[in-house]
Amino acid sequence: MEAHADTSTLRRRRPLPAWLLGLVPLVLAVGLLGAFAVLGGPGLGDRPGPPVEELSVERTVLQPDSIKLTVRNDGPDTVTLAQAFVNDAYVSFDVAERDIDRLRAQTVHIAYPWIEGEAYEVGLLTSTGATFTHEIAAAVETPDADLGFFGLMALLGVYVGVIPVALGMLWLPFVRRIDATWIRVLLAATVGLLAFLAIDATLEGLEIAGQGAQALGGAGLVFLGALLAYLALAAVSARVEARRSRDEAAGASPQRLAALVATGIGLHNLGEGLAIGSAYATGALALGTFLVVGFAIHNTTEGLAIVAPLGRAGVRVSVGRLALLGLLAGGPAVVGAWIGSAAFTPSLAAFLLGAGVGAIAQVIVQIAPGLRDRAGRILDAAVAGGIAAGIVAMYATGLLVSG
Repeated sequence: MEAHADTSTLRRRRPLPAWLLGLVPLVLAVGLLGAFAVLGGPGLGDRPGPPVEELSVERTVLQPDSIKLTVRNDGPDTVTLAQAFVNDAYVSFDVAERDIDRLRAQTVHIAYPWIEGEAYEVGLLTSTGATFTHEIAAAVETPDADLGFFGLMALLGVYVGVIPVALGMLWLPFVRRIDATWIRVLLAATVGLLAFLAIDATLEGLEIAGQGAQALGGAGLVFLGALLAYLALAAVSARVEARRSRDEAAGASPQRLAALVATGIGLHNLGEGLAIGSAYATGALALGTFLVVGFAIHNTTEGLAIVAPLGRAGVRVSVGRLALLGLLAGGPAVVGAWIGSAAFTPSLAAFLLGAGVGAIAQVIVQIAPGLRDRAGRILDAAVAGGIAAGIVAMYATGLLVSG
């Protein structure tokens, strides 16, 4: 009888499943929110006062006798479109749904015989009387997104990303013949180059987020993309390191460092491709040409950053591997040009630029141990000079784009 009683007690004391224990706090939290809603908590239901309305223009397409604006509701309340005007003159417009819910987007078709090269101010008036305007500096017909146009974007991406990086990688024979001190200097120049790219991408991402990405997080998208990219690359790096032998665990291999540098540069070039593609898609042909020339010269220095880790003694790299590194760094410019010309949105651009920043930060962390001298110091005169040289080089070539 006692044995039977003990068996019954053990059965009754069997612990609850782990998934059920994890579900209990979530159920309680949902119940708490439900009670808050039932009791009519402040901020729920009808909001006192006038609605808060916000609209952002994500894309502008100009076709013969018409202007198309893709607008997104950034505010907490539904926006109802009432009228449209161009240069203070009310015009007819067509939209699938005049009521735009929070975070939703609609394309507004405005019938207007615009003149090429002229400047226009397009405005939308809501049912509450709120006005939102968008400026078109110089009206140019938006190119059709056909196969030929995407082919042109691919060629521009190759010209901007792949070819300049490949030319910069021709420094590999030179890098192999210099001593260890100069290798440290080149690695430091790589850090300076990448740091400049990270700052540039951050500023550009924040600017884009401030202009039209508020609905999905604004500036937070830049930092979210950076954090996710950094964590993802850090996880992959840790997994690779775990598979290596204990003798090699002190630092990353030159081949892997080169691949990480190419990855960081590639994500940055993705942002450059976005800028070029969106410029051509919106008809800003002069700006697009200017960006192509500037980025092509600017990106040549990135090839040196990729081959610098390979300059260590005894490292042999095949032509095929070099070609893959060049595609990894320059190929994303093609993808960016396609995205920018067909599906550009400020939110997507801000997130991708942030991802580039996170990738670059992870690369810098991986390169840092290779900067140590024999005394274990990282920041000595040679490294400081190399970092400064990398920053100055990128700034000088960057003037070809920004200036």
